[in-house]
Amino acid sequence: MKALFLIFHGLSPTNGISKKIQAQVKALNECGVETALCHYGVEKNGSRVWKCDEQVIVNLGKGFIAKLKKRFYLRPLLRYIINNQISFIYIRSDHNANPFTISFIRSLRQHGIKVLMEIPTYPYDQEYITFESKCHLLIDKLFRSKLASFLNAIITFSNQKEIFGQRTIQISNGIDFDSIPLKRGKEVSKNEIHLIGVAEIHYWHGYDRLIAGMVNYYQSFKDGQKKIVFHLVGNFSGEREREEILPLIEVNHLNDYVILHGALHGNDLTRLFDMADIGIGSLARHRSHITHIKTLKNREYAARGIPFIYSEIDEDFEMMPYVIKAPADETPIDIDALIDFYNNQNWTSEKIRKSIDSLSWTNQMQTVIDNIN
Repeated sequence: MKALFLIFHGLSPTNGISKKIQAQVKALNECGVETALCHYGVEKNGSRVWKCDEQVIVNLGKGFIAKLKKRFYLRPLLRYIINNQISFIYIRSDHNANPFTISFIRSLRQHGIKVLMEIPTYPYDQEYITFESKCHLLIDKLFRSKLASFLNAIITFSNQKEIFGQRTIQISNGIDFDSIPLKRGKEVSKNEIHLIGVAEIHYWHGYDRLIAGMVNYYQSFKDGQKKIVFHLVGNFSGEREREEILPLIEVNHLNDYVILHGALHGNDLTRLFDMADIGIGSLARHRSHITHIKTLKNREYAARGIPFIYSEIDEDFEMMPYVIKAPADETPIDIDALIDFYNNQNWTSEKIRKSIDSLSWTNQMQTVIDNIN
């Protein structure tokens, strides 16, 4: 079977989504499905192109018209798929349902090609907060049920059995163990606990809740208590996130305790994970009205071999001894409870990583293949 993994945006080596996509493509190939990665991109000279395995298959040109063509000129993709006898398309949704994507998928199905669409986060309407983004969402809302009707199934990391009237295939976010090194040994410090949060920072990560908890902790700090340091890795997604986090740090003089690293990857990120004691997952998915979700970040922390905290329901980790659950509300995180959790640890990095063997991307993508076959 030949497959095409199709995304409607570019790739970045520091971006967690890009790493996930490349891991999924690798897993499909390991499952015996010959899979190419097709993505949109902008070249250094400004040309807007579609690439398959980094080979340009169509150059849309430069300027405003070329930018528009991304949304409606999909015929070269269709031609490439048919000419290369590809029988299976895996699309990562960009919330871009419209008459052009519907026509594209309908044409694929008419040629006997199976089409699945992954919706990474569901529901997602509440994530659109600006006027421009809400206009984009309105178009998607008008056409997404029609688009879904032409799919073979929708891939979801939620517990939804049906989305937009289409059946779902439920999987977990997976892990490419080859690309994530196990945390190297570090003696338990009597004086410090280092926390790490890695993400493109959105309001639903709720890092402000953790920092508010640190404010409370340091307001009553006494000699002999553990020093808590939070390493925040990633760029802010918008002004809302900056306003939620930066003033908390500045006004409460936490600059020595909350360290903003920006985006990191490779050895720089691994060195920081080797220093870390506890991972910080999402602490405010309730802000986007999500209760059940299987986030990639929880799995990366487990693959690294560090314990972590989150507030949603993640069915793969609810009963794990190396997880501490935060309440799904707006209260500051209880730092003393976090310290007690860490002091009473009964895990090792090796045991944490071993506990998620079943969550490899190869296993998750095999579930998809078995379903469509």
